[in-house]
Amino acid sequence: MAITYVDAGVNQAAKDKAVDSILAMARRTHDSAVINIPWGFAGLYSLRNTPLFDRSYRNPVLVACTDGVGTKIRLAQRMDKHDTVGIDLVAMSVNDLIVTGARPLFFLDYIACGKADKPRIEAIVRGVVEGCVQSQCALLGGETAEMPGMYAPEDYDLAGFAVGIVEKSKILDGSAVHVGDNVIGLASSGVHSNGFSLVRKIVFETAKKEPNEVAPELGGRTIGDVLLTPTRIYAKAVKEVLRRYKVKKAVKAIANITGGGIVENLPRVLPKSCAVEIREGSWPVPPVFAWLQKLGDIPRDEMFRVFNMGIGMVLIASPVSTNAILRTLRRTGEKAFLIGAVVKGPGEVRVIPESGNSP
Repeated sequence: MAITYVDAGVNQAAKDKAVDSILAMARRTHDSAVINIPWGFAGLYSLRNTPLFDRSYRNPVLVACTDGVGTKIRLAQRMDKHDTVGIDLVAMSVNDLIVTGARPLFFLDYIACGKADKPRIEAIVRGVVEGCVQSQCALLGGETAEMPGMYAPEDYDLAGFAVGIVEKSKILDGSAVHVGDNVIGLASSGVHSNGFSLVRKIVFETAKKEPNEVAPELGGRTIGDVLLTPTRIYAKAVKEVLRRYKVKKAVKAIANITGGGIVENLPRVLPKSCAVEIREGSWPVPPVFAWLQKLGDIPRDEMFRVFNMGIGMVLIASPVSTNAILRTLRRTGEKAFLIGAVVKGPGEVRVIPESGNSP
């Protein structure tokens, strides 16, 4: 008996229908720099149609990032809700990219799955498209790989790749940070996409909660909806701040608060002679964190070491420009707070409790 690719678990015709839908959705993100070759082997992006050639850049540098969504995907699969993890995918790369001072240009995605289910793939890509719209970058292409035997039929994993551009003299690397600078925090939308191995262990394995269960501590929303809230994308806000204060160089450094929280991510942009003191209580912490801490009896230090605790991105700014930057951020729709200051120290972050004593 003849054996076909379909017999092996790969339905190329079904996958092609999903790709056609993806190509149509991707056009929503395209700008004049995208050279449209439907079903091409690679995406094309014309640098001549970007600010690269309008004298905005003297020494342009390309910036590239890649990341995934992690085990948050397991919750999406459990809930059969797939239209938000694509936003997370874009956010994880774009938020890393913009901390260098770069502007996102384009994004590519990679979807690996056991079965290319068209409604599921379309839902994922709708999220990717929305993330690219929020980031003001083009979804240039991607890959959907159907791999039975590697993945169960309902399983999938995601990877994303972002490319941006920055003027070399304006790269933010933390070298301009000084003692006395202020630390500005931008509110997160919740857990974002880090720490989900711990979240899943606490909520679903230990506490035996169900995603559709309503927790009063979470404002009457279901546990699943709160945890699947997509990662906030800060590209527009950061772009506006850097545009307004490009001459004064008021922004000294930016840190994306991902796995490791504030205490492990902020030191990545500090000179070795500087430390940061963060004042706990200087921003509102979303209720999901107190709920998780109580549910899992998680020590305070562990909470700050694993989760963003309500701050998704941090800017270090000069004191004279801090208030103006805060106003600009708030005008862009961000919730922004003065949460700490740069002090002399060995490149560490100390979170000062509301009592005023170091932990």
